[in-house]
Amino acid sequence: MAKTERKRPTTAKKRLTGEVARAVKAALDKKATDVVVLDLRNTPAFTDFFILCSGNSTRQVKAIADAVEEALRAAKIRPAHTEGYDKGEWILMDYFSFIVHVFSPQMRLFYSLERLWGDAERIDVTDEPPVAAKARA
Repeated sequence: MAKTERKRPTTAKKRLTGEVARAVKAALDKKATDVVVLDLRNTPAFTDFFILCSGNSTRQVKAIADAVEEALRAAKIRPAHTEGYDKGEWILMDYFSFIVHVFSPQMRLFYSLERLWGDAERIDVTDEPPVAAKARA
């Protein structure tokens, strides 16, 4: 792809599964910043989506992770694995079909997952929670 050609971010409407939309909404409710969903379904990735977001302090990073876990637990969805909660700099929550990454701004810049997974379709999320995709028959 030439430098002048850029992948346009897509809107989140009708693109996200119910669980992903629920996690994004929970993060937004806790004032997460720079919320991005990477659609990895057309890449050789081990999951379908990455949800990336940032909190401005370790307390906010933990609050965002807690809110995501609580919102999904209400839907009887639990993470298979969680890492990084104690330090609160980068919390990873693995839900198999999607992974939630909650970063401090410094850690997000350092690891730059958006660049690392540059082949993924990027779905920028505004302050409005995304609309969940309807289940396919």
